[in-house]
Amino acid sequence: MQAFWNISIVPRLDISPPSFSFINDIFDTNETASGFVQGIIDEIPLPQWAIYVLAILAVIIILLLVLCICICCCKHRRKKRQKKQQEALVKLKQYSGQTNTEHLKVGVKQATSLKAMDLGGSSDPYVKVYILPEKNKTCETRVLKNTLNATFNETFNFQMSKATLVESTAVLQVFDFDRFSKHEIIGELRIKLSQVDWNHVLEEWRDLREPTNEEEENLGEICFSLRYVPVSSTLTVIILEAKNLKSTDLNGSSDPYVKIQLAIDKRKWKKKKSTIKKNTLNPYYNEAFTFKVTLEQIRRVNLVISVWDHDSMTPNDPTGKIFLGCDAPGNQLRHWADMLANPRRPVAQWHTLLSTEQVNAALPLKKKIPFANVEKVHLLRELALK
Repeated sequence: MQAFWNISIVPRLDISPPSFSFINDIFDTNETASGFVQGIIDEIPLPQWAIYVLAILAVIIILLLVLCICICCCKHRRKKRQKKQQEALVKLKQYSGQTNTEHLKVGVKQATSLKAMDLGGSSDPYVKVYILPEKNKTCETRVLKNTLNATFNETFNFQMSKATLVESTAVLQVFDFDRFSKHEIIGELRIKLSQVDWNHVLEEWRDLREPTNEEEENLGEICFSLRYVPVSSTLTVIILEAKNLKSTDLNGSSDPYVKIQLAIDKRKWKKKKSTIKKNTLNPYYNEAFTFKVTLEQIRRVNLVISVWDHDSMTPNDPTGKIFLGCDAPGNQLRHWADMLANPRRPVAQWHTLLSTEQVNAALPLKKKIPFANVEKVHLLRELALK
C-alpha cells in the first residue's frame, strides 16, 4: 500500500508593531520647528493678526509680480511673431510684384561743370528722368543746393516690355530749382534705347545738350501756398496766381478757374473750386480754401489741383493739373514735406502744370466714398493693428 504525500511550506512573516520611539522623534522635531517659528513671531513687536495680514499681502504681491512678468513676456513674443509675419508678407508681396514684369533701371550718378543759373554764380540742380514716347512716369532726384558739381547716386525703375524698349528714348533733364519762379533747364541728355548694348551695363559720361521742346507742351504755371495746423486739424490751400496758361478759346484767351480736390487712400474725398477769371491767361486769385483733415488722415491724403477753362455752352476744358502728397514725386513731394515740417506756417511755391493724362496715370483715383465709410475704414484699420 502506497501513500502520496503533498507537503507545502508556508513562510511565516513576523510583523511586529512599529516602534513608538521613532514616531515620537518625528513629533518632537515638528514641535521644535513650530516652536522656532513661534519664537520668531513672538519677537516681532506686532500683533499676530497683523503679521498674518502682512504675510498674505507679501504673497499676493509676489504672485502679481510673477503674473506681470508672464504677461509682458507673452506680449513681447506676440509682437515678435506679428513682426515676423508682416516681414514675411512684405517679402511675399515684393516677390509677387517682381514676377512676370520687366524693368528698366536708369541711374543718375554725377554732373560736373554745370552752368551757373543763380546770381551768386551757382545753381540748385536736380535731374528729371522720363521715357518717351509714353511719358507716363516722371522721376526726379533730390535738389542739391549751391553747387555746380552734383553727386546724386539715385536709381529709378520703369516698367516696360522688350517690344517697347527698342522704340523708346530715355530723357535726362537737369534743372535749376527755384521756389518762387519757373525752374530753368540747364541741359538735357537723350539716349535711344535701341542703340544700347543690353548685354552690358551702360555707365559713361556724356555732355549735356541744349533742350529740345519737341514733345513738351507748355500748359502754364500755378503758384499756391499750403498751411497745416495739427492742433485744429485744418489744411489751408491758398491759390495765389497762375501765368502763361494754355489758350483754349478761339480768341486766344481763356476763362480759367481752379478746382481743389482731396483724395484719401486714392479715393475722391472733398473738393472746392475758385472763382472764374474772364479773358486772361495770367489770372490772379488769392483765394483760401480750408479742409478738415486729422493728423492721421494727412499721411494718407493727396491734394489734386487742376486748372479748367469755363465754357457756358460746351463742357469745361481741362488746362493742366498737378498733385501733391506722400505719393507725389519731385517738387510736389518737396512742397508737401516742407508744409508738414513747418506746421502753422504757409509755404508757397510755383509748380509747372502737367497734362491730365500724365497725372491720372501717376495717381489713379477711385470713386468717392462717404465720409462715414472713411471713418469706419479707419476704425477697422486701428482694430486690426491692435
